[in-house]
Amino acid sequence: MWRLPRALCVHAAKTSKLPGPWSRPAAFMSTLLINQPQYAWLKELGLREENEGVYNGSWGGRGEVSLEMGKILVEGVGEVQEYVDICDYAVGLSRMIGGPILPSERSGHALIEQWNPVGLVGIITAFNFPVAVYGWNNAIAMICGNVCLWKGAPTTSLISVAVTKIIAKVLEDNKLPGAICSLTCGGADIGTAMAKDERVNLLSFTGSTQVGKQVGLMVQERFGKCWLSNEDFNSLKYGAFEDADLSLVVPSALFAAVGTAGQRCTTVRRLFIHESIHDEVVNRLKKAYAQIRVGNPWDPNVLYGPLHTKQAVSMFLGAVEEAKKEGGTVVYGGKVMDRPGNYVEPTIVTGLGHDASIAHTETFAPILYVFKFKNEEEVFAWNNEVKQGLASSIFTKDLGRIFRWLGPKGSDCGIVNVNIPTSGAEIGGAFGGEKHTGGGRESGSDAWKQYMRRSTCTINYSKDLPLAQGIKFQ
Repeated sequence: MWRLPRALCVHAAKTSKLPGPWSRPAAFMSTLLINQPQYAWLKELGLREENEGVYNGSWGGRGEVSLEMGKILVEGVGEVQEYVDICDYAVGLSRMIGGPILPSERSGHALIEQWNPVGLVGIITAFNFPVAVYGWNNAIAMICGNVCLWKGAPTTSLISVAVTKIIAKVLEDNKLPGAICSLTCGGADIGTAMAKDERVNLLSFTGSTQVGKQVGLMVQERFGKCWLSNEDFNSLKYGAFEDADLSLVVPSALFAAVGTAGQRCTTVRRLFIHESIHDEVVNRLKKAYAQIRVGNPWDPNVLYGPLHTKQAVSMFLGAVEEAKKEGGTVVYGGKVMDRPGNYVEPTIVTGLGHDASIAHTETFAPILYVFKFKNEEEVFAWNNEVKQGLASSIFTKDLGRIFRWLGPKGSDCGIVNVNIPTSGAEIGGAFGGEKHTGGGRESGSDAWKQYMRRSTCTINYSKDLPLAQGIKFQ
């Protein structure tokens, strides 16, 4: 059962005592929502402090993520597997944490770079990856010696509860308190409390750019540490050149535009196609879209499920209408499907100008805006003209162009791919973007540094006291 939010969870995590079994005193039990007068109706529903119905003891990579989030079964299973993988990765990374011993300009002295845990790491995650994003943060934060306080999306609370119960059991089986990984469920008020609480030493936020700005300012006001992974307004982009292998371009664009029903932070929004192959690529995409298997996300044969909420459906329809107003033509999809649930047609829009405002606006829906370009300079500039910069990719066989794309005059994104989709990042590489995407990085070879504080230690092992820069103070 969920505990009261705000400082209570912070206090529970900060005051955990190691080692020893974790008991639940009366004071703790009084903080459970079910024991608060305003939530008396929970008991009327037959709920107790511990409820087997919320978590049956065997929740795993079987697709329950699909039930609450709506993504297809294979993606739900894959997301849980990603958490397992990041745990393995973090364990290996724990053997590589450490700072260098540096030479000193003073004889008989040594400089050591010391890294220590920051303390309490607050983690705020979004609905579209309700397991994996927490895993990226939680696993590495823990091997650095931190405790965690998690606030998942309010629309995926059962997933958050299930994951936390799994973690708590592992901790308690090893004589560690479950409060090492605490959970609070709720909306913006709880996120605000976490951002403002000085006991949260580091706050990792994944969500919209608008909210990310507010979170960053609140944390900065108290001189706290914060990194942002803003998923909104990424306006991700592909560039397909005249020499591109279309057998790679079409399935890559299909997966990146339609996977997770267009609700990934790495979903492609803008597809730039060289004018010499534009019509052929669009026709191939339309044929590929027509073959997408739509249905119940729990069906292992389905590739395309519903949007997460009815609000997302409204945003989809609004974006389609705005694209039409700005001169775009819907060449595929554009409507709500006639079936139960939040199903919309995967959509392709052509004819917009590269600077159309709707093409620079995120909708978290399966809408692909397709543009023609003439040359490399033009498409590189269009790639970088937006304020966001998470992921980008080009398709080409030109080696020189590839390295120009990777270089200082190429893509300004945090993820810069070649001949591969923007979706499907591996945990071995740092994940994050530039500009309004926030600049934060999760996972990767040096990800542990973000969860630790750094100290420079100077040790005098001589009998003299020389001062730096040769200063004489006598």
